[in-house]
Amino acid sequence: MKRPRKRASSVAVIDIGSNSVRLVVYETMARSLVTIFNEKALCGLGREVQSTGLLAEDAVTKALTALRRFRALCRIQQVERIFAIATAACRDAKNGPDFIAKAERICGAPIQILSGPREAKLSALGVISGIHNPDGIVGDLGGGSLELIDVKKSRVHSGVTLPLGSLALQDLSEKSLKRAERIVRDDLSGVAQLKAGQGRTFYAVGGTWRALARIHIVQSGYPLRVMHGYSLPAADALDFARRLRRLAAANMLADIEVVADARRPLLTYAALVLEYIIRVGRPKTIVFSTFGVREGLLYEMLPPQERAKDGFICAAQTLNGLLSRSARHAEELVAWTDRLVRVVKLRETEEDRRLRHAACLLSDIGWRVHPDHRGEETLSLITNGNFGSISHQGRAFVALSVFYRYAGLSEENEPPERVLGLVPPAMDERARLLGAAFRVAHLISAARTGVLPATHFRTQGRKLMLVFEHRMVDLVADRVGSRFKQLARLVGRAGSIVRK
Repeated sequence: MKRPRKRASSVAVIDIGSNSVRLVVYETMARSLVTIFNEKALCGLGREVQSTGLLAEDAVTKALTALRRFRALCRIQQVERIFAIATAACRDAKNGPDFIAKAERICGAPIQILSGPREAKLSALGVISGIHNPDGIVGDLGGGSLELIDVKKSRVHSGVTLPLGSLALQDLSEKSLKRAERIVRDDLSGVAQLKAGQGRTFYAVGGTWRALARIHIVQSGYPLRVMHGYSLPAADALDFARRLRRLAAANMLADIEVVADARRPLLTYAALVLEYIIRVGRPKTIVFSTFGVREGLLYEMLPPQERAKDGFICAAQTLNGLLSRSARHAEELVAWTDRLVRVVKLRETEEDRRLRHAACLLSDIGWRVHPDHRGEETLSLITNGNFGSISHQGRAFVALSVFYRYAGLSEENEPPERVLGLVPPAMDERARLLGAAFRVAHLISAARTGVLPATHFRTQGRKLMLVFEHRMVDLVADRVGSRFKQLARLVGRAGSIVRK
Protein backbone atom coordinates (compact mmCIF):
# COMPACT_ATOMS: atom_id res chain seq x y z
CA MET A 1 0.00 0.00 0.00
CA LYS A 2 1.38 3.38 -1.01
CA ARG A 3 2.08 5.62 1.96
CA PRO A 4 0.44 9.07 1.92
CA ARG A 5 2.74 11.90 1.02
CA LYS A 6 4.11 13.64 4.10
CA ARG A 7 2.68 17.12 4.52
CA ALA A 8 5.23 19.91 4.16
CA SER A 9 5.91 22.15 7.15
CA SER A 10 4.50 25.52 6.09
CA VAL A 11 5.95 28.83 7.26
CA ALA A 12 4.44 32.30 7.33
CA VAL A 13 5.85 35.81 7.32
CA ILE A 14 3.81 38.67 8.76
CA ASP A 15 5.25 41.90 7.39
CA ILE A 16 4.15 45.07 9.20
CA GLY A 17 5.12 47.80 6.77
CA SER A 18 4.57 51.54 6.80
CA ASN A 19 1.85 51.30 4.17
CA SER A 20 0.62 47.70 4.15
CA VAL A 21 0.41 44.84 6.62
CA ARG A 22 0.79 41.53 4.83
CA LEU A 23 0.62 37.80 5.51
CA VAL A 24 2.41 35.39 3.18
CA VAL A 25 2.26 31.64 3.81
CA TYR A 26 4.82 29.46 2.04
CA GLU A 27 4.46 25.73 1.45
CA THR A 28 7.75 25.03 3.18
CA MET A 29 11.16 26.58 3.85
CA ALA A 30 12.98 25.90 0.59
CA ARG A 31 15.33 27.43 -1.97
CA SER A 32 12.41 27.94 -4.33
CA LEU A 33 9.57 29.30 -2.23
CA VAL A 34 6.01 28.33 -3.16
CA THR A 35 3.36 30.78 -1.96
CA ILE A 36 0.12 29.12 -0.86
CA PHE A 37 -1.56 32.21 0.60
CA ASN A 38 -0.94 35.95 0.26
CA GLU A 39 -3.06 38.78 1.64
CA LYS A 40 -2.44 42.42 2.47
CA ALA A 41 -4.29 45.21 4.22
CA LEU A 42 -3.41 48.79 3.26
CA CYS A 43 -3.37 50.36 6.74
CA GLY A 44 -1.08 53.38 6.26
CA LEU A 45 0.73 53.05 9.61
CA GLY A 46 3.41 55.50 8.51
CA ARG A 47 1.03 58.14 7.20
CA GLU A 48 1.81 60.79 9.88
CA VAL A 49 5.03 59.55 11.48
CA GLN A 50 7.24 62.24 9.92
CA SER A 51 5.01 65.13 11.01
CA THR A 52 3.61 63.90 14.36
CA GLY A 53 6.10 61.22 15.39
CA LEU A 54 3.17 58.86 15.94
CA LEU A 55 1.42 55.97 14.24
CA ALA A 56 -2.05 57.25 13.32
CA GLU A 57 -4.75 55.93 15.66
CA ASP A 58 -7.09 54.73 12.89
CA ALA A 59 -4.17 53.05 11.12
CA VAL A 60 -3.23 51.19 14.32
CA THR A 61 -6.83 49.96 14.66
CA LYS A 62 -6.82 48.72 11.05
CA ALA A 63 -3.46 47.00 11.49
CA LEU A 64 -4.43 45.20 14.70
CA THR A 65 -7.68 44.05 13.08
CA ALA A 66 -5.72 42.70 10.10
CA LEU A 67 -3.29 40.91 12.43
CA ARG A 68 -6.16 39.17 14.24
CA ARG A 69 -7.39 37.85 10.91
CA PHE A 70 -3.86 36.82 9.91
CA ARG A 71 -3.40 34.90 13.17
CA ALA A 72 -6.71 33.09 12.57
CA LEU A 73 -5.66 32.30 8.99
CA CYS A 74 -2.39 30.82 10.22
CA ARG A 75 -4.31 28.69 12.70
CA ILE A 76 -6.76 27.24 10.16
CA GLN A 77 -3.91 26.62 7.68
CA GLN A 78 -1.95 24.85 10.43
CA VAL A 79 1.12 27.00 9.82
CA GLU A 80 3.99 25.54 11.83
CA ARG A 81 6.24 28.61 12.11
CA ILE A 82 5.41 32.30 12.02
CA PHE A 83 8.05 34.99 11.51
CA ALA A 84 6.99 38.59 12.05
CA ILE A 85 8.86 41.73 11.06
CA ALA A 86 8.18 45.47 11.22
CA THR A 87 9.88 48.26 9.30
CA ALA A 88 10.27 52.06 9.21
CA ALA A 89 6.99 53.29 10.72
CA CYS A 90 7.26 51.08 13.80
CA ARG A 91 10.94 51.82 14.38
CA ASP A 92 10.50 55.59 14.01
CA ALA A 93 7.21 56.26 15.82
CA LYS A 94 7.16 57.14 19.51
CA ASN A 95 4.17 54.86 20.05
CA GLY A 96 5.78 52.10 18.00
CA PRO A 97 6.79 49.99 21.07
CA ASP A 98 3.21 50.08 22.43
CA PHE A 99 1.82 48.99 19.05
CA ILE A 100 4.41 46.20 18.74
CA ALA A 101 3.54 44.87 22.21
CA LYS A 102 -0.14 44.62 21.24
CA ALA A 103 0.74 43.11 17.87
CA GLU A 104 2.95 40.44 19.45
CA ARG A 105 0.14 39.33 21.76
CA ILE A 106 -2.15 38.97 18.74
CA CYS A 107 0.38 37.22 16.50
CA GLY A 108 1.65 34.86 19.17
CA ALA A 109 5.16 35.42 17.85
CA PRO A 110 7.97 37.92 18.51
CA ILE A 111 8.15 40.79 16.04
CA GLN A 112 11.60 41.74 14.77
CA ILE A 113 11.82 45.51 14.25
CA LEU A 114 14.26 45.87 11.39
CA SER A 115 16.85 48.62 11.48
CA GLY A 116 17.48 50.45 8.22
CA PRO A 117 20.71 48.57 7.39
CA ARG A 118 19.06 45.26 8.32
CA GLU A 119 16.09 45.99 6.09
CA ALA A 120 18.46 46.88 3.24
CA LYS A 121 20.38 43.63 3.67
CA LEU A 122 17.23 41.50 3.68
CA SER A 123 15.99 43.28 0.53
CA ALA A 124 19.30 42.47 -1.16
CA LEU A 125 19.09 38.83 -0.06
CA GLY A 126 15.56 38.69 -1.43
CA VAL A 127 16.82 39.87 -4.82
CA ILE A 128 19.67 37.32 -4.67
CA SER A 129 17.10 34.60 -4.00
CA GLY A 130 14.86 35.67 -6.88
CA ILE A 131 17.23 37.03 -9.57
CA HIS A 132 19.88 34.80 -11.16
CA ASN A 133 23.34 36.33 -10.61
CA PRO A 134 22.20 39.91 -9.89
CA ASP A 135 24.63 42.77 -10.44
CA GLY A 136 23.56 46.27 -9.49
CA ILE A 137 21.76 48.35 -6.88
CA VAL A 138 18.71 47.13 -4.98
CA GLY A 139 16.23 49.87 -4.13
CA ASP A 140 13.43 48.89 -1.75
CA LEU A 141 10.77 51.59 -1.64
CA GLY A 142 8.28 51.17 1.19
CA GLY A 143 5.80 53.53 2.75
CA GLY A 144 8.29 54.91 5.27
CA SER A 145 11.75 54.58 3.76
CA LEU A 146 13.94 53.82 0.78
CA GLU A 147 16.78 51.33 1.20
CA LEU A 148 19.65 51.28 -1.30
CA ILE A 149 22.25 48.53 -1.33
CA ASP A 150 24.83 47.15 -3.78
CA VAL A 151 24.63 43.48 -4.72
CA LYS A 152 26.72 41.30 -7.02
CA LYS A 153 25.86 37.60 -7.38
CA SER A 154 25.70 36.45 -3.74
CA ARG A 155 27.74 39.34 -2.29
CA VAL A 156 26.02 42.14 -0.38
CA HIS A 157 27.66 45.45 0.47
CA SER A 158 26.63 48.02 3.08
CA GLY A 159 23.31 49.77 2.56
CA VAL A 160 21.76 53.14 3.30
CA THR A 161 18.25 54.12 4.46
CA LEU A 162 16.56 57.36 3.45
CA PRO A 163 13.17 58.79 4.57
CA LEU A 164 11.86 58.72 1.00
CA GLY A 165 9.10 56.14 1.32
CA SER A 166 5.93 57.17 -0.48
CA LEU A 167 3.93 57.92 2.68
CA ALA A 168 6.88 59.60 4.39
CA LEU A 169 7.52 61.79 1.37
CA GLN A 170 3.85 62.74 1.15
CA ASP A 171 3.93 63.64 4.85
CA LEU A 172 7.24 65.55 4.77
CA SER A 173 6.22 67.58 1.73
CA GLU A 174 2.72 68.28 3.05
CA LYS A 175 1.46 66.90 -0.27
CA SER A 176 3.35 69.53 -2.27
CA LEU A 177 4.98 67.87 -5.29
CA LYS A 178 7.43 70.77 -5.72
CA ARG A 179 8.56 70.40 -2.12
CA ALA A 180 8.73 66.62 -2.51
CA GLU A 181 10.95 67.03 -5.57
CA ARG A 182 13.39 69.24 -3.63
CA ILE A 183 13.55 66.66 -0.81
CA VAL A 184 14.23 63.80 -3.20
CA ARG A 185 16.85 65.75 -5.15
CA ASP A 186 18.71 66.81 -2.01
CA ASP A 187 18.60 63.36 -0.36
CA LEU A 188 19.73 61.40 -3.42
CA SER A 189 22.35 63.74 -4.85
CA GLY A 190 25.27 62.52 -2.76
CA VAL A 191 24.43 58.86 -2.13
CA ALA A 192 27.51 56.77 -2.92
CA GLN A 193 25.54 53.50 -3.12
CA LEU A 194 23.45 54.99 -5.92
CA LYS A 195 26.33 56.33 -7.97
CA ALA A 196 28.04 52.92 -7.80
CA GLY A 197 25.23 51.61 -10.00
CA GLN A 198 26.15 53.57 -13.11
CA GLY A 199 25.77 51.38 -16.21
CA ARG A 200 24.47 48.48 -14.13
CA THR A 201 20.99 47.24 -13.19
CA PHE A 202 18.68 48.89 -10.70
CA TYR A 203 16.41 46.36 -8.96
CA ALA A 204 13.15 48.00 -7.93
CA VAL A 205 11.57 46.34 -4.88
CA GLY A 206 8.34 47.36 -3.13
CA GLY A 207 4.60 47.43 -3.67
CA THR A 208 4.27 50.92 -5.11
CA TRP A 209 7.01 50.31 -7.68
CA ARG A 210 5.29 47.02 -8.56
CA ALA A 211 2.18 49.13 -9.19
CA LEU A 212 4.21 51.26 -11.62
CA ALA A 213 5.35 48.11 -13.40
CA ARG A 214 1.74 46.89 -13.63
CA ILE A 215 0.67 50.15 -15.24
CA HIS A 216 3.51 50.03 -17.77
CA ILE A 217 2.78 46.39 -18.64
CA VAL A 218 -0.88 47.18 -19.35
CA GLN A 219 -0.30 50.45 -21.20
CA SER A 220 2.49 49.07 -23.39
CA GLY A 221 0.58 45.91 -24.35
CA TYR A 222 3.38 43.71 -23.03
CA PRO A 223 2.45 40.03 -23.55
CA LEU A 224 3.15 38.77 -20.02
CA ARG A 225 1.40 39.85 -16.84
CA VAL A 226 4.36 38.73 -14.72
CA MET A 227 5.86 41.60 -12.75
CA HIS A 228 8.87 39.72 -11.37
CA GLY A 229 11.77 40.14 -13.75
CA TYR A 230 9.96 42.74 -15.86
CA SER A 231 12.70 44.97 -17.24
CA LEU A 232 12.93 48.33 -18.96
CA PRO A 233 15.84 50.27 -20.41
CA ALA A 234 16.51 53.08 -17.95
CA ALA A 235 15.73 55.72 -20.59
CA ASP A 236 12.26 54.22 -21.14
CA ALA A 237 11.64 54.01 -17.39
CA LEU A 238 12.64 57.67 -17.03
CA ASP A 239 10.20 58.74 -19.76
CA PHE A 240 7.46 56.67 -18.11
CA ALA A 241 8.09 58.16 -14.65
CA ARG A 242 7.92 61.69 -16.07
CA ARG A 243 4.73 60.88 -17.99
CA LEU A 244 3.13 59.50 -14.84
CA ARG A 245 3.96 62.72 -12.99
CA ARG A 246 2.30 64.74 -15.76
CA LEU A 247 -0.84 62.59 -15.40
CA ALA A 248 -0.79 63.30 -11.68
CA ALA A 249 -0.48 67.03 -12.28
CA ALA A 250 -3.54 66.81 -14.56
CA ASN A 251 -5.41 64.81 -11.89
CA MET A 252 -5.75 61.81 -14.22
CA LEU A 253 -4.33 59.04 -11.99
CA ALA A 254 -7.83 58.16 -10.82
CA ASP A 255 -8.41 56.57 -14.23
CA ILE A 256 -5.75 53.92 -13.63
CA GLU A 257 -7.88 50.89 -12.77
CA VAL A 258 -5.07 48.34 -12.38
CA VAL A 259 -3.89 49.94 -9.11
CA ALA A 260 -5.71 49.78 -5.76
CA ASP A 261 -7.48 53.01 -4.77
CA ALA A 262 -5.41 53.41 -1.59
CA ARG A 263 -2.14 53.18 -3.53
CA ARG A 264 -2.94 55.61 -6.36
CA PRO A 265 -2.06 58.81 -4.43
CA LEU A 266 1.40 57.35 -3.73
CA LEU A 267 2.25 56.59 -7.37
CA THR A 268 3.43 60.14 -8.01
CA TYR A 269 5.95 59.97 -5.17
CA ALA A 270 7.20 56.56 -6.31
CA ALA A 271 7.60 57.88 -9.85
CA LEU A 272 9.45 60.95 -8.54
CA VAL A 273 11.92 58.82 -6.56
CA LEU A 274 12.48 56.51 -9.54
CA GLU A 275 13.07 59.49 -11.82
CA TYR A 276 15.81 60.91 -9.59
CA ILE A 277 17.39 57.50 -9.01
CA ILE A 278 17.79 57.18 -12.79
CA ARG A 279 19.04 60.75 -13.17
CA VAL A 280 21.59 60.48 -10.34
CA GLY A 281 22.57 56.80 -10.53
CA ARG A 282 22.44 56.45 -14.34
CA PRO A 283 21.71 52.71 -14.39
CA LYS A 284 21.42 50.86 -17.69
CA THR A 285 18.32 48.80 -16.92
CA ILE A 286 15.47 48.79 -14.41
CA VAL A 287 14.31 45.34 -13.27
CA PHE A 288 11.27 44.94 -11.02
CA SER A 289 11.55 42.29 -8.32
CA THR A 290 8.66 40.83 -6.33
CA PHE A 291 11.27 39.15 -4.14
CA GLY A 292 12.28 41.39 -1.24
CA VAL A 293 12.54 41.52 2.54
CA ARG A 294 10.23 38.55 3.26
CA GLU A 295 11.99 36.23 0.84
CA GLY A 296 15.38 37.52 2.01
CA LEU A 297 14.47 36.72 5.61
CA LEU A 298 13.75 33.06 4.77
CA TYR A 299 16.65 32.77 2.32
CA GLU A 300 19.05 33.90 5.07
CA MET A 301 17.85 31.02 7.29
CA LEU A 302 18.67 28.33 4.72
CA PRO A 303 21.86 26.27 5.09
CA PRO A 304 24.69 27.53 2.83
CA GLN A 305 24.39 24.52 0.50
CA GLU A 306 20.71 25.33 -0.08
CA ARG A 307 21.37 29.02 -0.70
CA ALA A 308 23.97 28.06 -3.31
CA LYS A 309 21.40 26.18 -5.42
CA ASP A 310 19.87 27.58 -8.60
CA GLY A 311 16.39 28.89 -7.71
CA PHE A 312 14.82 28.23 -11.11
CA ILE A 313 16.25 24.74 -11.39
CA CYS A 314 14.83 24.00 -7.92
CA ALA A 315 11.42 25.28 -9.05
CA ALA A 316 11.60 23.11 -12.18
CA GLN A 317 12.55 20.09 -10.08
CA THR A 318 9.54 20.68 -7.84
CA LEU A 319 7.14 20.90 -10.79
CA ASN A 320 8.79 17.85 -12.35
CA GLY A 321 8.17 15.84 -9.18
CA LEU A 322 4.55 17.01 -8.94
CA LEU A 323 3.41 16.87 -12.57
CA SER A 324 5.60 14.58 -14.69
CA ARG A 325 5.02 10.87 -15.20
CA SER A 326 8.53 10.10 -13.98
CA ALA A 327 10.79 12.58 -12.23
CA ARG A 328 13.82 10.32 -12.78
CA HIS A 329 13.17 10.18 -16.51
CA ALA A 330 13.54 13.96 -16.69
CA GLU A 331 16.93 13.68 -15.01
CA GLU A 332 17.92 11.08 -17.63
CA LEU A 333 16.72 13.48 -20.32
CA VAL A 334 19.09 16.12 -18.97
CA ALA A 335 22.02 13.72 -19.40
CA TRP A 336 20.73 12.60 -22.84
CA THR A 337 20.62 16.17 -24.17
CA ASP A 338 24.05 16.79 -22.59
CA ARG A 339 25.37 14.00 -24.81
CA LEU A 340 23.58 15.38 -27.88
CA VAL A 341 25.06 18.86 -27.35
CA ARG A 342 28.52 17.38 -26.89
CA VAL A 343 28.36 15.13 -29.97
CA VAL A 344 27.03 17.78 -32.39
CA LYS A 345 29.34 20.40 -30.84
CA LEU A 346 26.51 22.83 -30.17
CA ARG A 347 27.84 26.02 -28.61
CA GLU A 348 26.25 26.84 -25.29
CA THR A 349 26.76 29.53 -22.70
CA GLU A 350 26.26 28.75 -19.03
CA GLU A 351 22.82 30.39 -19.26
CA ASP A 352 21.91 28.31 -22.35
CA ARG A 353 22.80 25.17 -20.44
CA ARG A 354 20.75 25.97 -17.33
CA LEU A 355 17.72 26.85 -19.45
CA ARG A 356 18.07 23.60 -21.38
CA HIS A 357 18.25 21.62 -18.16
CA ALA A 358 15.16 23.41 -16.82
CA ALA A 359 13.28 22.66 -20.06
CA CYS A 360 14.18 18.96 -19.70
CA LEU A 361 12.74 18.94 -16.19
CA LEU A 362 9.51 20.56 -17.43
CA SER A 363 9.17 18.60 -20.69
CA ASP A 364 6.50 16.19 -19.42
CA ILE A 365 4.38 18.40 -17.14
CA GLY A 366 1.49 18.62 -19.63
CA TRP A 367 0.78 14.90 -20.07
CA ARG A 368 -2.56 15.01 -18.21
CA VAL A 369 -3.94 17.74 -20.51
CA HIS A 370 -5.95 16.79 -23.60
CA PRO A 371 -3.46 16.18 -26.45
CA ASP A 372 -4.92 19.00 -28.56
CA HIS A 373 -4.15 21.57 -25.88
CA ARG A 374 -0.90 20.40 -24.27
CA GLY A 375 1.26 22.87 -26.15
CA GLU A 376 -0.74 25.99 -25.32
CA GLU A 377 -1.40 24.91 -21.71
CA THR A 378 2.26 24.27 -20.89
CA LEU A 379 3.25 27.46 -22.71
CA SER A 380 0.94 29.43 -20.41
CA LEU A 381 1.99 27.56 -17.28
CA ILE A 382 5.70 28.19 -17.80
CA THR A 383 5.53 31.78 -19.06
CA ASN A 384 3.23 32.78 -16.17
CA GLY A 385 4.68 30.51 -13.48
CA ASN A 386 5.15 31.89 -9.97
CA PHE A 387 8.89 31.36 -9.68
CA GLY A 388 12.07 33.42 -9.69
CA SER A 389 15.68 33.28 -10.90
CA ILE A 390 14.56 33.48 -14.53
CA SER A 391 14.25 36.40 -16.94
CA HIS A 392 11.17 36.89 -19.10
CA GLN A 393 13.23 35.92 -22.14
CA GLY A 394 14.33 32.75 -20.33
CA ARG A 395 10.71 31.94 -19.46
CA ALA A 396 9.75 32.27 -23.12
CA PHE A 397 12.62 30.04 -24.27
CA VAL A 398 11.80 27.23 -21.85
CA ALA A 399 8.08 27.53 -22.60
CA LEU A 400 8.68 27.42 -26.37
CA SER A 401 10.91 24.34 -26.03
CA VAL A 402 8.15 22.44 -24.24
CA PHE A 403 5.49 23.85 -26.59
CA TYR A 404 7.35 22.43 -29.62
CA ARG A 405 7.67 19.08 -27.82
CA TYR A 406 3.88 18.86 -27.63
CA ALA A 407 2.67 20.82 -30.66
CA GLY A 408 5.33 19.77 -33.13
CA LEU A 409 7.26 21.91 -35.58
CA SER A 410 4.75 22.28 -38.41
CA GLU A 411 3.60 25.69 -39.65
CA GLU A 412 0.03 24.82 -38.62
CA ASN A 413 1.03 24.72 -34.95
CA GLU A 414 3.08 27.89 -34.55
CA PRO A 415 3.24 29.42 -31.06
CA PRO A 416 1.57 32.80 -30.42
CA GLU A 417 3.44 35.82 -31.72
CA ARG A 418 3.22 37.45 -28.29
CA VAL A 419 5.56 34.78 -26.90
CA LEU A 420 7.76 34.51 -29.98
CA GLY A 421 8.34 38.25 -29.74
CA LEU A 422 10.08 37.80 -26.37
CA VAL A 423 13.04 35.90 -27.87
CA PRO A 424 15.39 36.65 -30.77
CA PRO A 425 15.16 34.33 -33.83
CA ALA A 426 18.33 32.42 -32.89
CA MET A 427 16.86 31.60 -29.48
CA ASP A 428 13.63 30.37 -31.08
CA GLU A 429 15.67 28.12 -33.38
CA ARG A 430 17.41 26.64 -30.34
CA ALA A 431 14.00 26.08 -28.69
CA ARG A 432 12.81 24.28 -31.84
CA LEU A 433 15.89 22.05 -31.76
CA LEU A 434 15.34 21.21 -28.11
CA GLY A 435 11.64 20.56 -28.71
CA ALA A 436 12.57 18.20 -31.55
CA ALA A 437 14.97 16.37 -29.22
CA PHE A 438 12.20 16.01 -26.63
CA ARG A 439 9.88 14.57 -29.29
CA VAL A 440 12.41 11.85 -30.05
CA ALA A 441 13.26 11.11 -26.42
CA HIS A 442 9.67 10.86 -25.17
CA LEU A 443 8.59 8.79 -28.19
CA ILE A 444 11.24 6.12 -27.68
CA SER A 445 11.04 6.02 -23.89
CA ALA A 446 7.34 6.66 -23.10
CA ALA A 447 8.77 8.69 -20.18
CA ARG A 448 10.08 5.49 -18.56
CA THR A 449 13.50 5.30 -16.95
CA GLY A 450 16.32 3.15 -18.25
CA VAL A 451 15.63 3.68 -21.96
CA LEU A 452 17.52 6.88 -22.78
CA PRO A 453 20.78 5.66 -21.19
CA ALA A 454 20.64 2.71 -23.64
CA THR A 455 20.67 5.02 -26.69
CA HIS A 456 23.79 6.82 -27.90
CA PHE A 457 24.69 9.56 -30.39
CA ARG A 458 27.44 9.13 -32.96
CA THR A 459 28.62 11.18 -35.91
CA GLN A 460 30.19 10.09 -39.18
CA GLY A 461 31.02 12.93 -41.50
CA ARG A 462 27.81 14.92 -41.88
CA LYS A 463 25.69 12.06 -40.54
CA LEU A 464 24.19 11.97 -37.03
CA MET A 465 23.25 8.50 -35.77
CA LEU A 466 21.12 7.36 -32.85
CA VAL A 467 22.38 3.98 -31.74
CA PHE A 468 20.08 1.59 -29.84
CA GLU A 469 21.63 -1.04 -27.62
CA HIS A 470 20.51 -4.59 -28.43
CA ARG A 471 18.07 -4.81 -25.51
CA MET A 472 16.18 -1.76 -26.83
CA VAL A 473 16.06 -2.44 -30.59
CA ASP A 474 12.38 -3.38 -30.54
CA LEU A 475 11.62 0.27 -29.76
CA VAL A 476 12.83 1.31 -33.23
CA ALA A 477 10.02 2.27 -35.62
CA ASP A 478 9.48 4.41 -38.72
CA ARG A 479 8.00 7.20 -36.59
CA VAL A 480 11.12 7.24 -34.43
CA GLY A 481 13.27 7.45 -37.54
CA SER A 482 11.32 10.34 -39.06
CA ARG A 483 11.43 12.36 -35.85
CA PHE A 484 15.15 11.75 -35.47
CA LYS A 485 15.77 12.84 -39.07
CA GLN A 486 13.88 16.04 -38.32
CA LEU A 487 16.13 16.62 -35.28
CA ALA A 488 19.27 15.93 -37.32
CA ARG A 489 18.23 18.42 -40.01
CA LEU A 490 17.97 21.14 -37.36
CA VAL A 491 21.68 20.67 -36.56
CA GLY A 492 22.61 20.50 -40.24
CA ARG A 493 23.06 16.73 -40.42
CA ALA A 494 21.52 13.70 -42.06
CA GLY A 495 19.97 11.40 -39.46
CA SER A 496 19.81 7.62 -39.22
CA ILE A 497 18.92 4.98 -36.64
CA VAL A 498 21.44 2.21 -35.89
CA ARG A 499 20.69 -1.08 -34.14
CA LYS A 500 23.69 -2.24 -32.16
